[in-house]
Amino acid sequence: MTEAAASSGSDLSPPRAGGRRPVLVLVLGALTALAPLSIDMYLPALPRMSADLSTGAVQTQLTLTACVVGLALGQAVAGPLSDALGRRRPLLAGLVLYAAASLLCAAAPTVETLIALRLVQGAAGAAGIVIARAVVRDLYDGVAAARFFSVLMLVNGLAPILAPVLGGQLLRIVPWPGVFAVLAAIGVALFLGSLLGLAETLPAGRRETGGLRAAAAAGKALARDRAFAGYALTIGLSFGALFTYISGSPFVLQDIYGMSPQGFSIAFGANSLGIVAAGQAGALLAGRVALVRLLAAGLAVVAAGGAVLMAAVLAGWGLAGVLPGLFLVAAGQGLILPNATALALAGRPPRVAGTASALLGVTQFALGGAAAPLAGVAGPGTAVPMAVTIAALAVLAPAAAVASRAPRAAAQL
Repeated sequence: MTEAAASSGSDLSPPRAGGRRPVLVLVLGALTALAPLSIDMYLPALPRMSADLSTGAVQTQLTLTACVVGLALGQAVAGPLSDALGRRRPLLAGLVLYAAASLLCAAAPTVETLIALRLVQGAAGAAGIVIARAVVRDLYDGVAAARFFSVLMLVNGLAPILAPVLGGQLLRIVPWPGVFAVLAAIGVALFLGSLLGLAETLPAGRRETGGLRAAAAAGKALARDRAFAGYALTIGLSFGALFTYISGSPFVLQDIYGMSPQGFSIAFGANSLGIVAAGQAGALLAGRVALVRLLAAGLAVVAAGGAVLMAAVLAGWGLAGVLPGLFLVAAGQGLILPNATALALAGRPPRVAGTASALLGVTQFALGGAAAPLAGVAGPGTAVPMAVTIAALAVLAPAAAVASRAPRAAAQL
């Protein structure tokens, strides 16, 4: 399918295997929320965790990086497996492992142990994220897929809004390990929801039968596809900016600008609400506005946020400048992620949708994990590294989108 077709395609009705749409939205949205739940719920606890484990900010931030690396590696495994075995079996196995790893995180005695367990937790949770995207591609394509991804962001967007708020409130009554106990319970709930509410969307006759060699060949072909690689890099660089904010803001806003854990949670939730609002605006405009133009709008918003943040930190504007900049960096993701994902997956056959989804996820979380530690490289007393990293990635993302496309498509961006 050409990009033009993908941008103007009509809605496709899901096959019977998808189940009822409201249930499908709820289950898939909850599965894609595993990443923000795993990352965001314990953010208010990071300073306290550093003190309890007798370690520094950079080491504590590595628990975030480990989770993100796990999310990348796990998608690389679960995506191709779901092409060969169907969507349900790898998904259910991943959720069982996620719940177990979360419980072990709660009992971690050292930061090194916690880093290792967070890697496992992220790898297990990745199954839900990558398979949810593949299920959407099994059922939808083009504009229909972009709309569905945007609807998922309404459900998914509640996670980063509620997670740090819930985490902040939990810290009032339990120590930080209690947050991971709650994540284990969420893993059990998602297992039951997927078991009962998600039917198989890739029947045996449509699966990849060539084994690992066929999966590797499909992955190489996708990586060499200029359009796919361009959208993957755009998603990864944009997410890198978002994740730098996620990993750096607990220390910057609380330690440098004096916000309380509860105040930080409210600010973080407001930024997440911006993602949801932008995603729903994109869903309403999809079909009337080309997907590449919606993507370009999101990239422009993130770039503007990076510029505002950089100016605020360097000029000493305080929270009055920092918070609006961070809001724009977050909100723009609501237009970038659904549309870039839909464009990248448009026209890909369902038998390789898991592999394609895995490559998108690996790029996204690998770049995010690589960017996260940069927020704290100069120590806890300055916000400059976070601002510089976000601003640089906010410029590189649209550059990657334009440079990787054919001249005509680049003009559309």
